[in-house]
Amino acid sequence: MTGVDTATGAHDRQARAAADAAGVTVREITDDEDFQAMHRLFDGIWRPDPGNQPVSAVLLRAFSKSDNYVAGAYDGTELVGACVAFFGPPAQATMHSHVAGVVQGGGRRAVGFALKTHQRSWALHRGLRTISWTYDPLVSRNAYFNLTKLAATPAEYLTNFYGGMNDGLNGADETDRLLVSWDLAAPAVDAACAGRPAVRTAAQELAGGAVIGLGRAADGSPAAGDLDGHTVLVAAPPDIETLRRGDPAAAHTWRIAVRETLGTLMARGRRVAGFDRAGWYIVTDAKDGNP
Repeated sequence: MTGVDTATGAHDRQARAAADAAGVTVREITDDEDFQAMHRLFDGIWRPDPGNQPVSAVLLRAFSKSDNYVAGAYDGTELVGACVAFFGPPAQATMHSHVAGVVQGGGRRAVGFALKTHQRSWALHRGLRTISWTYDPLVSRNAYFNLTKLAATPAEYLTNFYGGMNDGLNGADETDRLLVSWDLAAPAVDAACAGRPAVRTAAQELAGGAVIGLGRAADGSPAAGDLDGHTVLVAAPPDIETLRRGDPAAAHTWRIAVRETLGTLMARGRRVAGFDRAGWYIVTDAKDGNP
């Protein structure tokens, strides 16, 4: 067996182990009934503006027929999570993961992790090197999942990337996103997919001399700090989705504060080295290696 075959087998085993731990079966979707179920799942999660849906059943059919990634996680016969991705420029051996979602409670079961490890294995079988996707930098649980659990690397801060979505999750807020790149064969990614992610904490960074670039005031609002340290910590709000529903103005204040802090640091060439589960981005000099 070649080294490539051995590595591919390991990726497959990681994907199967993640699915078993979540109690689901992850498979590609190819028939109309499942496309409709996937569309209903996304519709229930995002509650989108009817004129601005993230994906339609017709588009899912087209993606599947053209051999892009359309997959679902099933608990028995029930679809509890799904993910859609399409190929990028051939010479770059990459794909973009457009949308992924799980039913309420699926995150606690790690259904999303099962989907992403399956997607990684699927991509590696097809000779791909990277997968990119975007997420809202204000959603702390997604930041932790993407940057720590999966070891993806933020590549670019995108201001109001999708424009006004006006759906049940984003409301009327501007849609800033972090574009992340997932280096599928990187040792840090392989370790994360095997359940051994590298973890950096804000407490450890502060003890090592980090400064707070954006903190949280006593009333829960963002508090500007110092951007000039070797390592800078940038806070995210604890629960931006609840804040959007109850106090949209306060949510927008967080949007601008994170944009002006994290966006500015990344524009200066600083790199996001991790995310503490407590809600802190860890930003370091670009020359620093992975933890």
